[in-house]
Amino acid sequence: MDPAAIIGIVLGFGAIIGSMIMEGGEPASLFLIPPMILVFGGTFGAAMGGSLMRDMKSLPKVIQRAFQAKPLSARDNVQVIVGLADRARREGLLALEGEIGAIEDPFLRRALEMAVDGTDADEVAEILGAEVDAKRAADGLGIKIFHDMGGYAPTIGIIGTVIGLVHVLGSLSDAAALGPKIASAFVATLWGVMSANLIWFPLSNRLKRVSEQECEVMDLAIEGVLAIQAGSNPRLIAQKLQSMLPQDEVEKDVA
Repeated sequence: MDPAAIIGIVLGFGAIIGSMIMEGGEPASLFLIPPMILVFGGTFGAAMGGSLMRDMKSLPKVIQRAFQAKPLSARDNVQVIVGLADRARREGLLALEGEIGAIEDPFLRRALEMAVDGTDADEVAEILGAEVDAKRAADGLGIKIFHDMGGYAPTIGIIGTVIGLVHVLGSLSDAAALGPKIASAFVATLWGVMSANLIWFPLSNRLKRVSEQECEVMDLAIEGVLAIQAGSNPRLIAQKLQSMLPQDEVEKDVA
């Protein structure tokens, strides 16, 4: 699991609370139940109103994936594919049948199974390419929901502030209570802005990054298997796949 999401969110809230303490504020004043219910409940409701129920039912798994997604290394697949290409060039494509079960990446395993079974290269590219496109579309649903929530939250917070100020204006006779009530009214706006910029937008961006990384690994697997199927030279396959790696992965190989 990559801890960047948890560390980033905790660091963001920690910076806000820390600066508040340094200025002599009371952090407990932020954690008011009514505005928090309004902001988080209203944001979730607005997101649900703009989505399908099946999309919202998948939200717990999407949140879990956002926090627990494991970074993938395309470099490992390059080494596996080049080794398979070398054996296929020496012994033939059918010789890889015994290697399939040892491949950890399920997508690469399926791609290799199709190649070994004699599936036409164009069909392999079409079927696997469609699977990558379907994955991008499925991942886009979770990305969109969190991005939408990031847009709704500040507005919901403003609504909460307006409600609070209406309540304040209805009790102007109690001058001593005006200060705390006004401060409480603006807590809703604060939570709206904080949740958008420290939770919803970051989770949307993280899911987008995770999806991009996973799709890059899948695209690399497709190119590698098609090259094996075509009988390309393992060295040329290695060079081609290396050119598809992110720069930081290439630097690891050089080191």
